[in-house]
Amino acid sequence: MDGANHSAVSEFVFLGLTDSWEIQLLLFVFSSTCYVASVMGNSLIMLTVTSDPHLHSPMYFLLANLSFIDLGLSSVTSPKMIYDLFRKRKVISFSGCITQIFFIHVIGGVEMVLLIAMGFDRYVAICKPLHYLTIMSPRMCIYFLMSAWMTGFIHSMVQLAFVVKLPFCGPNVLDSFYCDLPQFIKLACTDTYQLEFMVTANNEFFSVGSFLILMISYVIIILTVQKHSSAGLSKALSTLSAHITVVVLFFGPVIFFYIWPPPSTHLDKFLAIFDVVLIPFLNPVIYTFRNQEMKVAMRRVCGQLVNYGKIS
Repeated sequence: MDGANHSAVSEFVFLGLTDSWEIQLLLFVFSSTCYVASVMGNSLIMLTVTSDPHLHSPMYFLLANLSFIDLGLSSVTSPKMIYDLFRKRKVISFSGCITQIFFIHVIGGVEMVLLIAMGFDRYVAICKPLHYLTIMSPRMCIYFLMSAWMTGFIHSMVQLAFVVKLPFCGPNVLDSFYCDLPQFIKLACTDTYQLEFMVTANNEFFSVGSFLILMISYVIIILTVQKHSSAGLSKALSTLSAHITVVVLFFGPVIFFYIWPPPSTHLDKFLAIFDVVLIPFLNPVIYTFRNQEMKVAMRRVCGQLVNYGKIS
């Protein structure tokens, strides 16, 4: 069996989302629109933060990096899903499947740490405003960014180090539209109970731990501000609302995937679409909807792009 390892299976077959042509057409329009909007929205945020000196602050530095991560998350899965919608045989190579799993978990790990960093940034800005620039220095921002990428890389490699050695000798059908660990492991021609437990525990610890850290930080912020004034509490909640919304939307599907697996594959696929298609589109909308400074800067950048296009 060791000699065969994964050589007996050179590709995996996706069952996809649905066999209904009408639903496939609807999903094609929906997914394509969300993907294009996600690419444009997240790219515009990165361009705006980079080019506008008024936005050269820790909060916007972290937001631009979150946009880069969201752009990566949607690009790892969405183009392949859209391409496969009208194909009868939806396949991905073994190496392609491993690559997709690797990047999904790297990006997921980076995003969790970035969200914690953004939560810490809001805590310092609201609870320790006089020390904000001292604490959230450029060095601290780079430290957060490096920690995020190292954590994501280690999180992904720890799991893949065990998965790539599994023997695959026959079953190669994944009831999904992209590769992820839970279904991938089940196709191995060996007892995978311990490995499934390890993967689930790893993701439980990482996702629930990050979520609890964020929730505790929000409680501390609210309690701290509440002691000073009700007006301050209202302003703090307004400032935190976008961040809390993004955190709940991101961690909701992740927790369902690994802690309370959905009772049906239909719900599983719906949560997957929500996670990899809708969230990268919603994040830039949520973060810019109530941020007047960002909206003004984005209009300025769009105007400059239009003028440049006219000149050229």
